[in-house]
Amino acid sequence: MAAKRSTAARDESGTLRVTWVRSTIGHKAGARGTIRALGLHRLNQTVEIPDTPVNRGMVRRVAFLVDVAEISRKGDAES
Repeated sequence: MAAKRSTAARDESGTLRVTWVRSTIGHKAGARGTIRALGLHRLNQTVEIPDTPVNRGMVRRVAFLVDVAEISRKGDAES
């Protein structure tokens, strides 16, 4: 039986800001599907997604088509 994942670990992770910068024309269907799964619909569109291993894997798969920036969680206060 699968172990339940803690929501605390999910809350502590940050956010990824993903911007679609290169067209998927001429690329495999898997890359096009991954772009859609990330929530991107138009070129130069930016979305913010949770920083999870699943999302990291999707971003890694289409890294040549997107720009990624990490956003730390809002509770962090840097001095």
